[in-house]
Amino acid sequence: MTSVPDVFDPRQYAAGVPYDAYRVLRDHHPVARQDEHEVLGWPAGPGFWAVTRHADVVRVLKDSATYSSYIGATQIRDPDPDDLPFIRRMMLNQDPPGHGRLRRLVSRAFTPRRIERFERVAQERARTLLAHALEAARTADGTVDLVGAVTDDYALLNLADLLGVPEADRKLLLHWTQRVIGYQDPDEAGPQVLDGQGRPVNPRSPAMLRDMFDHARQLAAHKRRFPDDDVMTTLAHDAELAESELEMFFFLLTVAGNDTVRSAAPGGLLALAEHPESYERLRTGEAELPSAVDELLRWHPPVLTFRRTAAVDTELAGRHIRAGDKVVVFHASANRDERVFTDPDRLDLSRAPNPHVSFGDGPHVCLGAHFARLQLRVLYREAMRALPVLRPAGPPERLVSNFINGIKSLPTQVT
Repeated sequence: MTSVPDVFDPRQYAAGVPYDAYRVLRDHHPVARQDEHEVLGWPAGPGFWAVTRHADVVRVLKDSATYSSYIGATQIRDPDPDDLPFIRRMMLNQDPPGHGRLRRLVSRAFTPRRIERFERVAQERARTLLAHALEAARTADGTVDLVGAVTDDYALLNLADLLGVPEADRKLLLHWTQRVIGYQDPDEAGPQVLDGQGRPVNPRSPAMLRDMFDHARQLAAHKRRFPDDDVMTTLAHDAELAESELEMFFFLLTVAGNDTVRSAAPGGLLALAEHPESYERLRTGEAELPSAVDELLRWHPPVLTFRRTAAVDTELAGRHIRAGDKVVVFHASANRDERVFTDPDRLDLSRAPNPHVSFGDGPHVCLGAHFARLQLRVLYREAMRALPVLRPAGPPERLVSNFINGIKSLPTQVT
């Protein structure tokens, strides 16, 4: 019997997504027990089921009655029991029908007029950042770190504009994102915060989010006095939205809204740099941009995994799963499943159909998927105009995380 590879340890993801291990799991252990060992100062957990085939991932994501987002929330690590009621207030960590109500409320903020204005602003921002990157490259042998020069600021400033965060406060969004999303990576999270018993404090706990929530309340009060054309103004004036719900929306939009594009954008640029023939097809119009965006998302999904908890005893791919067991879907593995994608390890910018699960599926499909695609489409279009040369100038530096498929630096030859 083929041994079960470990795909939990976040340190291995700093070297790259373990696609070979995923294939072993898909072929021989499509629903496999994983040990949740102590790592990076975080205590051991009870273990979980890793779901790696596309069909099983979709089944779990669509069946919220069996696989709950609410029972244990959506991160692999179990939250502190005292924090769980607080964490469950976030839309991401709810099941229908409560999830649907919150989703409808926040959807009102994304009006067609706001989308149109947002695209124009994103386009100008991409042009400006790419021009500055080219200028920097001219003084550095034609190379530049596209993460530091372009994609981090592109994602951050777009999000700040959409939310209506004042310019002086915008760097706070990146700080909060790094602290919450990059908590497994010492470079991103900074020194680990310990409780009175010497245990690490969950970055999603109320204690660690107090400054973000204080800022959300102050920003909402400002928007009620001085309304503007942004998402926080709409949410602050929504009488159906409790203040605690507004705070959680700010948390969700700040972290998820920033890091989805912050992770996908450099991943897509890296794929194009490593596949110059594909980049040329895109630049000459042989491959169309909308399909290319989805293929680049399939190739480099911003989110690697999401957790559910079995609400009842069930069976998946022949394995008996007990109520209370953790069930973790592996988006990056599902996107390379040979049962669904022809030649999945080949970048095909014209791939159709392309049922990738980079934005999830079912009731929790990413609320901001449309906006993420829009930002990526604008960025790649402007990159094709500004950067006729796009080649790797060294290995990328990847995030230490089994959750986010992050790239911390992307040295690239652009001239």
